[in-house]
Amino acid sequence: MSQILVVDDSAIERRVLGGLLGANPDWTVDFAGDGAEALERCRLREPDLVLTDFNMPNMDGLQLLMKLKQHYAHVPVIIATAEGSEELAVTALQQGAASYVPKTLMARDLNRVVDTVLSASKDRRRTDAVQTSLIGQKLLFSFPTDRRLIGPAVNNLQDFGVRFGIFNDRERTRVGVALEEAFLNAIIHGNLEVSSKLRDADDGSYEKLIAVRMGQSPYRDRRVKVLAKFSQTEARFVIRDEGNGFDVSKLPDPTDPENMARAHGRGVLLIRTFMDDVRYNRKGNQVTLIKRRKQPELSQMH
Repeated sequence: MSQILVVDDSAIERRVLGGLLGANPDWTVDFAGDGAEALERCRLREPDLVLTDFNMPNMDGLQLLMKLKQHYAHVPVIIATAEGSEELAVTALQQGAASYVPKTLMARDLNRVVDTVLSASKDRRRTDAVQTSLIGQKLLFSFPTDRRLIGPAVNNLQDFGVRFGIFNDRERTRVGVALEEAFLNAIIHGNLEVSSKLRDADDGSYEKLIAVRMGQSPYRDRRVKVLAKFSQTEARFVIRDEGNGFDVSKLPDPTDPENMARAHGRGVLLIRTFMDDVRYNRKGNQVTLIKRRKQPELSQMH
């Protein structure tokens, strides 16, 4: 059972969000009317995830994010963005938020985003003496076109990143979100050749086409190849699909406010924000994600 804390100064918004999240029997939902109350709720019972509004009196969503990052570093935070605050969402992602959901798309996207972040933030901190002595590791995978394998695959890759000290618990979640988005892109847009623009139609055509192609050749027979390399300085993930690729130069700018509220391009924003380097091959069917180990800040060294 996962505990979700919803922070919003509007009682109506809290009721709506609670109704959406309450549809999942594996989640329990608690509420706070502002940032100060949210911190008190966290003190009494640490949640598994915080969903917060941006615009609130006394302590806004960005200020709350920074407080949570300071005192509850491994609790992931999702930002709810109102129309016109898209640029602030980019700032929140850069400051440590695990994801964002435009308020206009809550009914469609909220539970999917929460599920993705919760999956990526599962605690996998137990390691043994042999594992912590590793100085390098290379992993090769060949996955079938099956979304059900994404979560276990990402958890496995996250574990190695933590073992090598590339990222901490908070970064573990953000890296997990980026990897899940990259895997989804490889399976759905790459192997199944389903355009994310169909999601903007909001008529079910996106999922319907996925279901159809999961039963058709050649789509269902394609694989996702993954090469992961871990060292004491970085984690490198190369994800390749067997689709026809795409023109990388035509990728929309995900930081453009006009694009942020759209379903397509959202994954690209998360991947580029949470990873230190993102590279596509010329064909457009392979992406390399690099996460580098951060050097300790001077204040932490004294």
